[in-house]
Amino acid sequence: MPVVIVYPPDEDGGRRVRVDGVILGRAFRVEDVAEFLRRAGLEGVDDLDVVAAGWITWRGGGPDVWEH
Repeated sequence: MPVVIVYPPDEDGGRRVRVDGVILGRAFRVEDVAEFLRRAGLEGVDDLDVVAAGWITWRGGGPDVWEH
C-alpha cells in the first residue's frame, strides 16, 4: 500500500492529500480523496474504502473533519 497522508483542514476547509511523498491536491470531501487515490493508481477505491482504510493517516481529525 502507498503511504497516504491527509493533512488538517486549512482556512477554506481543504485538506492536502499526499501519496508517497507527492502532494496530489486539496480535498474538500471524502469523495475527493478517493478520486486522488484512483488517479494515483489505486483502482476501485471508493468513499467507503477511504473512510475505513487503516492505511490512510488523517492528521488534524478523521474523514469527518472538513472545517478549520
